[in-house]
Amino acid sequence: MAVTPAKENILKRIRQALSNPVPLPFPQSEGNNSLFHKPSDSLDVVFAQEFISMQGKFVYCMDENEMRQQLRLLIDERQWTKIFCNSDEWNEAFSTTINLAGCDASITGCEFLVARTGTIVLSAAQQSGRTVSVYAPVHICIAYTSQLVYDVKDALQKIKEKYSGHIPSLISFATGPSRTADIEKTLVTGVHGPREVYCFLIEA
Repeated sequence: MAVTPAKENILKRIRQALSNPVPLPFPQSEGNNSLFHKPSDSLDVVFAQEFISMQGKFVYCMDENEMRQQLRLLIDERQWTKIFCNSDEWNEAFSTTINLAGCDASITGCEFLVARTGTIVLSAAQQSGRTVSVYAPVHICIAYTSQLVYDVKDALQKIKEKYSGHIPSLISFATGPSRTADIEKTLVTGVHGPREVYCFLIEA
C-alpha cells in the first residue's frame, strides 16, 4: 500500500519525538512522593473520623474481651439471630448460621485499614473469601490498630510484603456502606452491597 505524503509526515514526526524525548516537567510527581501529608493525629483517630464521615459505624475496644462484649450487645440490641462468620478466630464466638444468603449480618477480619480514606482492605486470601463482606445486609469488620496504614499505597505495599509477591487474586477496598446516586441523583445505600458497615477496632 502506498504511503501518502501526509502519513509519511506524521510517521516522521513520531520518529523524531521518539529519538528526542522531552524530559518530564515535574519529575517528583511520578509517584515518588505522596500527595498527602500525614496528619498530626494518630492513625486510629484519622480512620475513625473518615470512616464515620462515610456512614460507617465505628467502635473502639481496649482489648478482645471488650470487643466481644460490645459486639454481643450490638447483636442482642438489633435482635440478629443469624450471624455468618467462617473465620476461625471468631467463628466459635459469633457464628450461628452457615447460610450467607439468609443471614442478618456477616463478620470478617481484614487485611488493613486505610486511615486517610476510612477504607477497609480485604482480599481473597482471607477465609472470609470474596463474598462475605458484600453479600450480607450488614458487614462487621474486626480489626486491630496494628493493621492501620495511612494511605492506599501503604496497604498495597504491605500486602505485597505479606504475601511475598504472590498477591491474592482479589483485593477489595470497602469505604462505608454500599451507595449509589444512579436513580434520579438521589443517594441510596445498600443497593449493591451492605447497607450498614461496622468496624470494631481493637488496641494491639
